[in-house]
Amino acid sequence: MSLATQIMVVDDEETICEALEAWFIKDGYRVEKAGSGLEALERMAKKHFDVYFVDIKMPGMDGLELLGRLKEKQPDANVIMITAHGSIQSAVEAMKLGACDYLCKPFDPDQLSLLMERVMASKALRDENETLREQLMEKRETLWEGFVAQSDAMHHVFSIIEDVAPTGTPVLITGETGVGKELIAEALHMQSRQSDGPFIAINCGAMSETLLESELFGHERGAFTGAVKARRGRLEMANNGTLFLDEIGEISSKMQVSLLRVLEEKHLQRLGGNQSISTHFRLLSATHRNLSQLIRENRFREDFFYRINVITLPVPPLRERLEDVPALADHFLDLYVQETGKRLEGFTQRALGMLMAYSWPGNVRELRNVIERAVVLARGRMIGAEELTFLDTSSKDCRLGTLTLHEVEISHVRSVLDTCNWNISRAAKQLDIDRSTLNRKIKRFHLVRS
Repeated sequence: MSLATQIMVVDDEETICEALEAWFIKDGYRVEKAGSGLEALERMAKKHFDVYFVDIKMPGMDGLELLGRLKEKQPDANVIMITAHGSIQSAVEAMKLGACDYLCKPFDPDQLSLLMERVMASKALRDENETLREQLMEKRETLWEGFVAQSDAMHHVFSIIEDVAPTGTPVLITGETGVGKELIAEALHMQSRQSDGPFIAINCGAMSETLLESELFGHERGAFTGAVKARRGRLEMANNGTLFLDEIGEISSKMQVSLLRVLEEKHLQRLGGNQSISTHFRLLSATHRNLSQLIRENRFREDFFYRINVITLPVPPLRERLEDVPALADHFLDLYVQETGKRLEGFTQRALGMLMAYSWPGNVRELRNVIERAVVLARGRMIGAEELTFLDTSSKDCRLGTLTLHEVEISHVRSVLDTCNWNISRAAKQLDIDRSTLNRKIKRFHLVRS
């Protein structure tokens, strides 16, 4: 409960207003009273209220008419109708018109507190869903912004996303740490039929089994020490949306059995509860582990593996798509230039050479870290080799002495261009390709004249 919660009580009986005001203030809410529907409308025009308690029978504008006016001006208003036992039917009619509940006279203080807890929990859920929708809309607008790629390998990944996303089929995303598996999962969600629903992500390797169970299944009040109130789990929150289980290879066999049951039955029970709760979601999983090897070692259940691995989507490491490095470096440079306010125009050719020569054991996450650090250290208008001296070019991860075929191609094209003084026609003739092909390679490899 928030101390900022604002309540308006609308009743022509002063004693009713005062009684409700006293009870709500005792519970920590802020209360204003209105003796008529017109007074309530005047007050709500000047101030926002979270919850309205409205008497059905009032002279002039009755409660049902006020309910309609409230809903016109504030569609998400939480309106609770006050009624005598003899007019419960009118309260039910009001709920059909948009009221969220009703309260019978005379009032029971405990019932009143429980009613407010229920209304505020429902409001919190709606607010949470609205926030998620706003976040999804923002992400949808920049769906491919995080996918800065020139390589055929990543464009193959994109094509799989476009084919698989609308199906609702479970997908297992595999790849090394830092390649962007969660970004892939978000793209699958935003192009799916569940895109209007929530995207709920959880890192299974970041918490103990007990904590993970509570996070996934939720719990009822009193389920364990410290469970002071009921809490929904991620499985329940993902209803009508997507659940992303990152590092799924880290969960225990017991947890695999529990999750398999939910996936098969589409129902769950919170910890400490006995109510069966329905939940329907699209499951996406990710791991950097070899699950087939874990199955052979009896460390991962085969039945669970086949349930989550209908489609496998491998994400290649950055060292296997080094042609993406310049584009990614430019992307992160723009990002951190905006954050720091520095005026940087790009990378020197030597700096790009260092970035291209490294094998990036930490993948895109490591590259992002390197560029952020280089931006912070940069003093000139270009990021040069001096800003990348912390990059260990002598380690076993550096491939300066063992260039791949693609790296050799980049190096050779750059060398020919330099030799021909960047005369495109001469360079294309020497490379035995046409001008348009050379121009595409220059753009693809992010080559610039030094």
